[in-house]
This record gives sequence, C-alpha cells and structure tokens, in this order.
Amino acid sequence: MTYDATIIGSGPNGLAAAIRLAQKGLSVKVFEKGDTVGGGTRTKELTQPGFHHDICSAIHPLAKASPFLKTLPLEEYGLEWIQPKVPVAHPLDDQPAGVLFRSLDETVARFENDGATYRKLVDPFLNKWNDLLPDILAPFSLLPNHPFLMARFGLNALRSAEGFARRFETSRARATFAGLAAHGIMPFDETATAAIGLVLGISAHTVGWPYPKGGSHQITKAMAKYFQSLGGEIETNAEITSLDELPKSSAIFFNNTPQQILNIAGNRLSSGCQKKLRDFEYGSGVFKLDFALSDPIPWKDDLCPKAGTVHLGGTFEEIATAEKQTANGRHPEKPYVLVAQQSLADESRAPSGKHTGWAYCHVPNGSTKDMTEPIVNQIERFAPGFRDCIIDQHAMNTKAMQTYNSNYIGGDINGGRADITQLFTRPAGLFDPYHIPDSNMYICSSSTPPGGGVHGMCGYHAAESALKKEFRTPK
Repeated sequence: MTYDATIIGSGPNGLAAAIRLAQKGLSVKVFEKGDTVGGGTRTKELTQPGFHHDICSAIHPLAKASPFLKTLPLEEYGLEWIQPKVPVAHPLDDQPAGVLFRSLDETVARFENDGATYRKLVDPFLNKWNDLLPDILAPFSLLPNHPFLMARFGLNALRSAEGFARRFETSRARATFAGLAAHGIMPFDETATAAIGLVLGISAHTVGWPYPKGGSHQITKAMAKYFQSLGGEIETNAEITSLDELPKSSAIFFNNTPQQILNIAGNRLSSGCQKKLRDFEYGSGVFKLDFALSDPIPWKDDLCPKAGTVHLGGTFEEIATAEKQTANGRHPEKPYVLVAQQSLADESRAPSGKHTGWAYCHVPNGSTKDMTEPIVNQIERFAPGFRDCIIDQHAMNTKAMQTYNSNYIGGDINGGRADITQLFTRPAGLFDPYHIPDSNMYICSSSTPPGGGVHGMCGYHAAESALKKEFRTPK
C-alpha cells in the first residue's frame, strides 16, 4: 500500500499533522507502538479500580486555546470540557493564596498593591489573544502576522522570570508568577523564562484552565475519531524501529524526539543533520504521583478547593531555588509541586464520595530518586491532614516516564530543554525546524516549536511545511 504520508506516533502532535494532511485530501496512516492512541494524554486506573488518573498531562489551557485544535469538531467526537471555578491557586504559609480567576477584575483585587501592575501587563492582550496566539505558537518569523502586538508581548516574554517578577512589590504576586513560570522547567535567571508564565497567566483570563471530562485521553480519542472520519488510518501495537518497516509514502513524519529519530533513520540522514540531532539537549525530568483519596485534599486556604490546579512551593525565592537546584543536578528538599484535582468537578474520575489527586515535581534528567515524601510533605504543608486521606498511591520516576512514553527522554516531558538557544531553532534549523534537509522527512513532535504542551501546533506546522514542499498541488 502506498500513502501520501506516514506518521510515527499518535500523540496530539502526530494526530494534528495527520488531520491537517487528511483535510487536504491526502492519504495518511499513523503508526503507534502502544495499544491505543494518546502519547502524553492517556488516562488509566493506576491505583485502584474506579480511580481514573491522567498519566502525564492533566490541565489543558493550550489545548482549549490552540489555533488549530479549536477549529476541529472534537466535541462531536466525545470531547467535553470542564471549567473549574478557579483556574489556578497558589497557597502561601502566612497569607491568603495567590489566585488567578477567570475575571481580571477579581484577580486584580486579590493582588492588592500589585493589582494595577498586573492589569497593565495582562490587559492589553486579553481582547486580542486569538490574534496573537498563532504568532506565539509558531516557528520563528521575521514578519509575524501581528508584528506590533507581538513586539509588545515579546518585550516582556523574552525577559527572565527573575527579572519579570521584580515588577511586583508583594510576595503574593511574585509567588503566583513563579508558579506559572515554573511550568517551563527552567531556572528563573534564564532568558525568556517569563514567556510561559505570561502565556499561562493570560490564558486563565481568556480560555481558563479546563480539563476534559473523563480524562485527558478524551482529547486524542476525539482527534483520532475525527481523523478516521476523514479517511485516515491508525495502526496500534506497531513500533517502528527502522524506516524499512514503513510502507512507501511521499512524506514521513516523526512524532519523536531527536534521539529516537537517529535510532530509526540515522543512516538516511546527512552527517550534518545527525550531528545537529545528537547535539540536541534534553531538560530536567519529572517525578509523578497519583493518589486515590478518601476525601478532597484538605487545603487550609478556602479558595484552593475551587481550583483545578494548585501550585505548591511557597515564595518566589523558594521556587526559584528549587528550580535552580534541579537544573544543577540536585533534588530539592522542598520542590515545586504541581497538583491537579479533577475529581472535584468530574465525578467520573473516582468512585462515589472518593477523589483522585495528581501531582509531580521536577527532578534532574534521568533521576531514580523517590520523591514521594518531598511531594507529600509539600501538600501536607498547605493541606494538613492530607496523609490521612490517602487510600493508595502510584509513583513514576523518570525511567518509568520514559518507559511509558519514549519521547520523555530522562523524564523530560517538554521534548527538550527550552532555553533561548533551542526555543526557536529546535531541532533542525531556524527557518524550517520541521523539515529534515535533503529528505522527505519531517519532525512534528514537541522537539519543534512551539515546544511542549497539548496544543497540536508542532504537528500542524510540520504538516504545513510538507504541504508546501511535497504536496504543492493537493488532491
């Protein structure tokens, strides 16, 4: 059988590329080594029967806002979004939590002395976010679609998180921003580490921080069904270890990171390309915990139970220290911890009256250290009595994460270190980071711009690159 395109990997980016090509009338087949599609969006009963845990990604502001995914009729294929009453909360030891509400006015009031500063930083982009986001979630361009708006955003986004946080006077506002910026899994003194904090903060007021009813797997299950409705094919339990195992096709797409691409196609790549892929740097990893709980997490702050996501770690300085230690190969005693509590608004996640808890912290790449106690201690710090709620728990260190998803090299869930040297050029080049030079091969994973996150834009842009190069006259 001959196809226009074959795609290795069925995560959100692989499926996004597949859908975009199929929309143009091309014949496309996706190969997935697992027994189901999903990549980083699978949901399983990891602890006890009836408790449904998101194995990796859990909360999805970028999926909801994605310029490509929002054009797809995924709701017709089973995707249903749940919006928590509060997008994100950040409890502190000695004062009320920092909180981002959907309402900018409520958020500004919560920040008190820093309210006016926060409004000045965020408000100019709220009504224009749909116009700006396609430029942000895109490869480098000398002429973005909205150059002046992008320039205004970039003046702040290219700053370090440390420098950006100096704009705030209060520890509450600084800590809240630290929780957002730490999603980038980078030390706060690095250039452009303010970017992810800004994107996630603005998203809270535009699309919220929603999650799918029934689990994150609902996103890719809906994408797969839509792709198949366009005539696309998916083969599961099909691990590709060599290009010789693929059927003939005009274009080949890798929803893989550089290390895997070298393993699969190294002998077909130029020496220069091989060196570039070998030099690609992976970032810090994660240690993941899932909890089966007898009761909701007993937060001290009364707004935390209303939040879909809770950031733990204390002050800006505490979180900055933890992220620096991780980047330097150390394990923080008080790590930054991400917590999601989907069962509070989604009864399908746990048996009646019971709840799930989702949490991870950052660790050095390849770490095998058990971080259960540091994570539980951080939750207990802001929710005394949490230990008594634990019925069961399931842990995954960086090796377990990589076994689950081979894209997570050393536990790196972002597809590579997102520093300024790799932010726009990852991994193949500056002006077309998706196309492998002198070949019919393309990279559509989170190792390409705009990087990690369930947004499908890496796959979309890779497909657009191929449509220009391989399929100038689509069927």
